[in-house]
Amino acid sequence: MSSNRHDAVTPRTSSDTSRADGNEAADAEASRVTMAELARRAGTTVPTVSKVLNGRSDVSSQTRRRVMELVEQTGYRRTPRAGRTRDAQLGGLVDLVISRVSGSWSNLVLSGAERAASEAGLDVVVTVARPDQDAGADWVGRLLARGSRGATVALLTPNRTQLQVLAAAGIPLVLLDPSSDQATGVPSIGTTDWAGGYSAATHLVELGHRHIGVIAGAGDYRYGRARVDGFRAALEQAGVELPVDRVETADWSRESAENAARRMLDSATAPTAIFACSDEMALGAARAARTLGLGVPDDLSIVGFDDLPESSWISPSLTTVRQPIEEMAAAAMRKLLRLREGMPAGSAREELSTELVVRGTTATAR
Repeated sequence: MSSNRHDAVTPRTSSDTSRADGNEAADAEASRVTMAELARRAGTTVPTVSKVLNGRSDVSSQTRRRVMELVEQTGYRRTPRAGRTRDAQLGGLVDLVISRVSGSWSNLVLSGAERAASEAGLDVVVTVARPDQDAGADWVGRLLARGSRGATVALLTPNRTQLQVLAAAGIPLVLLDPSSDQATGVPSIGTTDWAGGYSAATHLVELGHRHIGVIAGAGDYRYGRARVDGFRAALEQAGVELPVDRVETADWSRESAENAARRMLDSATAPTAIFACSDEMALGAARAARTLGLGVPDDLSIVGFDDLPESSWISPSLTTVRQPIEEMAAAAMRKLLRLREGMPAGSAREELSTELVVRGTTATAR
């Protein structure tokens, strides 16, 4: 992607050398750590450490936590098992871990992941990640217990300990739309959220809107930040202000967004257009407008983000930024399958393009 790249080899600086030496030393230390050494440091037995790494439940939570901490600290890696033999043992299964199974977004993820797995002659095992489960029963423990050979993880980001334990067990991951940057280096598939937010703002500005509001998603999620940042950038480039009182936060639900839109539309500086960071929240904004007697798009233009199926079912149909959710899930699954076969996964981070879909909820400003 970059231009003016030189073919000449650039000499390593002392800092580069020290970093490389540090990484090599860490890798060497990790390769020297054995299961017996882990057991000694944890004050337990080799079979108990093996139980932890295999997701067995008959281990005390204190011992499990101690072993996991040592795995993270030492960078221990278990020797991976042969792929084809393992696939035969598992009956041609591949894992998809998802934060929820309700709603159109999840259905599109399931559809894309299943399609890619089916092309490879595999079936998908779906695991729902529930935050209230303990370390022995959570999604990591279930992958370990099942002897998973890899998982696509959708809309959540594993913590460092989870990543290290899965790496130690030789279970590769590919993240789909991860919520944070803490899993740096883990292969991931996303979309051009910043560009999508930018296109939404550009569309509204071109329609003549100058009093514009934003409903941002709650939580410090990378995709939410990128959408708002791209939207702001386009407004700034056009010389359009985005005052603090026209930026509201909702919890990504329709009801919460309806309340956020009401607050904006009830104010003395009510916007003529609203950009919501998801279609669900855009539908909430439309409901708030109707409740207040405002016409969409005559009195209020609305742009969403996702292009869920229901965005085209409502009347008027929703102008939105399309992210190719099904294609993203398929791409993540294909990347995982390459990793399972020991093939290069390509770029650590891949982003599929967004596209503005203009429908009936936006019109020229009055």
